[in-house]
Amino acid sequence: MKFEQGLRARGVDVTHELSVESDAALVIAGTRNLLPLWRARQRGQRIVQRLDGVNWVQRVRWAGMKYSVRAEYGNAMLSLIRARFADHVIYQSQFIRKWWEDWYGVAKVPSTVIINGVDLQTYTPDGAHERPTDRFRLLLLEGSLAGGLNSGLFHAISTAEKLSVNFPMEVIVAGKVDAVTQQSIKSKVPVKFLGTIPRKQIPALARSSHMMYSAEVNPPCPNSVIEALACGLPVIGFDSGALKELVTEDAGCIVPYGGNPWKLETPDISALAFAAEAVLTKQDQFRAAARKRAESAFGLDQMVESYLKVLLEK
Repeated sequence: MKFEQGLRARGVDVTHELSVESDAALVIAGTRNLLPLWRARQRGQRIVQRLDGVNWVQRVRWAGMKYSVRAEYGNAMLSLIRARFADHVIYQSQFIRKWWEDWYGVAKVPSTVIINGVDLQTYTPDGAHERPTDRFRLLLLEGSLAGGLNSGLFHAISTAEKLSVNFPMEVIVAGKVDAVTQQSIKSKVPVKFLGTIPRKQIPALARSSHMMYSAEVNPPCPNSVIEALACGLPVIGFDSGALKELVTEDAGCIVPYGGNPWKLETPDISALAFAAEAVLTKQDQFRAAARKRAESAFGLDQMVESYLKVLLEK
């Protein structure tokens, strides 16, 4: 949606119909419409595929039959389009490029890394907030922490419990969390589940927190991290995926995992809690640096121009 807004602002027409004549087609990850995509390619339309990560959690732990089948089907579809349809591949991060090349080989077509962008006027430190003054709030902001994707939730709560020895803490979770996971949590710090929230509420929620824990293991290029930084919210987490590409040392703290993230081993919670103390005691410094990082690297205009350069071969 953000990309479409940027295109229309530049006078570029957008359609979602592959049958319509166009200069280029951008495939966001994959599509079931392989025949229309093939026809578009036969007509000479340029096909650009933008890739996320590879589905992998189902290969390490049981995530349910439905999830596992969809994940493997998705991998097959993504790799087929990359190998047979795409004229150019856009990866969301250097981590994603290396991951795809390690698992499926180097693409036979040119590729580019373009980090996700955010509207810096909407996601901003300026605006209403309800940041508590009698305790520190650790925010989790994910699309889903349900089922096989819930390990990061338990690690975040463990981190907050470690911090609570010296700092009054609470954990706020925005995103889908299944009832079984919620009921299994026995925490020494208050934990509040907000469920899936409207996108328009995210800036205020970020401003109302003291730091965000990036819960996904091996994240491709998490929008939640970019949005948090843009709102001046420092980010903490473990060095897996693209996280260290996004969060510089002064904008939060990213520590070594302390195990094998690909096997979903338990990370070094104590190391993260120790490092995160600096974020809590130097809030003004870290919040300013988080916003500065977003302004320097994650502006929406910068992202749109980079995509247009690839799509239209400028």
